[in-house]
Amino acid sequence: MNLRRLELFVAVAEELHFNRAAQRLHMAQPPLSQQIRKLEEECKTALFIRNSRNVELTAEGEVLLEHARRVLAQYAVMEAALAHAKNGELGRLRLGFVSSAAISMVPGLVRHLHAQWPGIELQLREETTDVQLELIATGMLDAGIAREVRTVPGIGATVLRHESLVVAVSSDHRLAGRSNVALKELKGEAFIAFPRSRISSLFDHISALLHAVGVDFTITQEAVQFPTILGLVAAHLGIAVVPESMRAFTIPGLVYLDIKDTNATSTVSLIYAADTPNPLLVSKVKEAFEEILDS
Repeated sequence: MNLRRLELFVAVAEELHFNRAAQRLHMAQPPLSQQIRKLEEECKTALFIRNSRNVELTAEGEVLLEHARRVLAQYAVMEAALAHAKNGELGRLRLGFVSSAAISMVPGLVRHLHAQWPGIELQLREETTDVQLELIATGMLDAGIAREVRTVPGIGATVLRHESLVVAVSSDHRLAGRSNVALKELKGEAFIAFPRSRISSLFDHISALLHAVGVDFTITQEAVQFPTILGLVAAHLGIAVVPESMRAFTIPGLVYLDIKDTNATSTVSLIYAADTPNPLLVSKVKEAFEEILDS
């Protein structure tokens, strides 16, 4: 008994008419009738009562129909599961992310992936861009959400978005009453930033933007986490240039200013081993981000 004969049997059983079943199956009626007879021989019983006017299921045919539908449905599930596995849509995805992505990107991404591909086992790990690059190179991460990715041999990168940068100042700062500011207007300011030894990519990017307009990136205080940096800004210890998604942190005494300079953006990318065999790392995660950002 093969699956094709079960498919033919179900079509005849549902149509109760050999000609209509043949049309539904896009085949001629004689081969269909021949296959049904072979199935009855395999089952050693009649499955249909035939006469010149109509076709009816026998009791044995009713039993087979119930089980055939289950078998075919399970087979379809198996085929879909195999296809998903082949395309990298099942299994484990070890995904790193920078802390700033935890607010605006990771929640939507996780919800989307779980809804669209429930077979994925997500293992999330918060790490800086530099650490993610090392972990992917050594096979300890499959992919990562990173900022200002530099070119690294063996690492591929796909841009996910260009996020605006903003300036965070204390509410009594000289610029606090403004809605926006040009980077050159930050000359002489003391900055709060990450230690370059920990987060070199974003540090160097902000430093380059400031130096391009003649502003020294003078660091008065260092902190590793964005909430800490913003808290120190509110405490009047300096100002900070941060991704726009940090506006989610509403801290008393803290004000965010848009930056007029059009190049004041931060590039968020999906990074992965360039020779990875798992297309999920690029196509599916990028597809999820595009849907999230368009919503």
